[in-house]
Amino acid sequence: MNQPGFWNWKIILIGAQMLFVAFGAMVLMPLLTGLDPSVALFTAGLGTLLFQWITRRSIPVFLASSFVFVAPISHAVKQWGVPATMGALFCTAIVYVVLGALVKWRGPGFLHKLMPPVVTGPIIMVIGLSLAPTAVNFAMGLDGTGDMEMFPYADALLVSMAAMLTTLLVATLGHGLFRLLPILCGVLVGYLTALAMGMVDFTTVSQSRWLEVPAFIAPTFYWPAILFMVPVALAPAIEHVGDVLAISNVTGNDYIRKPGLHRTLTGDGVASMVAALFGGPPNTTYSEVTGAVMLTRVFNPVVMTWTALFAIGLAFIGKFGQLLQSIPTPVMGGILILMFGSIASVGMNTLIKARVDLHAQRNLVIVAVTLIFGIGGMVVGNGDFTLQGISLCGLVAVILNQVLPDAPVVADDLHEEQAFVDDLLEHAREKKQP
Repeated sequence: MNQPGFWNWKIILIGAQMLFVAFGAMVLMPLLTGLDPSVALFTAGLGTLLFQWITRRSIPVFLASSFVFVAPISHAVKQWGVPATMGALFCTAIVYVVLGALVKWRGPGFLHKLMPPVVTGPIIMVIGLSLAPTAVNFAMGLDGTGDMEMFPYADALLVSMAAMLTTLLVATLGHGLFRLLPILCGVLVGYLTALAMGMVDFTTVSQSRWLEVPAFIAPTFYWPAILFMVPVALAPAIEHVGDVLAISNVTGNDYIRKPGLHRTLTGDGVASMVAALFGGPPNTTYSEVTGAVMLTRVFNPVVMTWTALFAIGLAFIGKFGQLLQSIPTPVMGGILILMFGSIASVGMNTLIKARVDLHAQRNLVIVAVTLIFGIGGMVVGNGDFTLQGISLCGLVAVILNQVLPDAPVVADDLHEEQAFVDDLLEHAREKKQP
């Protein structure tokens, strides 16, 4: 806390600004999965502070709700309840710490050899495409499964399209920091549209107190839930590598070497473990905040300390938390159409940029089986224990890549991930030009 510049008013103001950049995605994830957004705010802030402690406050990143876990958490909550889901997420976060130890032992290229682009590309595509029905159902006024009408179709479509159009216009036409707030702008316009149409219920907002302790939930540990959730850790591990490479590129510091990828993975894992202890979703580094760091050129990690403190403070404002939970599902649906589609596009771009040859039968088999298992809803197991969705796809893709013959020689480094990140940042820099 005694780092130079900590009490500088400009640093404090930028810290608050960074929270706005991350805010839309950070609260949408818990709302989608039935978790408490106030708890998510608290665990995002606490997780960021823990990450800074483990990485010696050397990296200007903010950690918050990971969208990779939307489908697994939704399924686990429905199947086993929130406490058992939190216990499963706690164990999943331990995998991050184990991966951090393996990276320290084998080097950063270990993750690339375990999960090259032919593995990660289709997994990322499944994350986006498997969630597409949820986004469309919300946009049409239905619940996530499409079985129940929550709002009239015409009203829901008007609200969802207003949110979607706002989000895409801000993302494509916005300039400066404004361009980094498409989700927040979409939520605001969609919410105001829904409010004008009488779709917002303020009952719980009026009944809540201004200052309230978030509804923390302690985990319980149930083996079927744990075995279902743990394989999901493979997908966000590669996402984490990309985020660390991106912020390294932006600041000009090699964070893979110092403080080390093993420390950042461990920090992410510890942050997610603590989140599960309070009932919050797993944390991940936010690329939106990395974009804001690139734009503002403020590389002081103290900024993210203030962002974390603001998040923790907001978590204890009871009326604010209830206001977030009053967001109608069509508002989320319009935004999620773009968000989930963008996730799928990133997976496709991973295959393209790595020049994965799909004429090679080996690669075609890995991609085809992973996609159909994930999008088709393949379930392996029976009774209490099942594997499906991202957990099944991650395991299948990794195993196929290891056992199929004629595997290409994979470099023991992160050059392909670095090339992909460089390309993304180059496009982002081009958009900054007037």
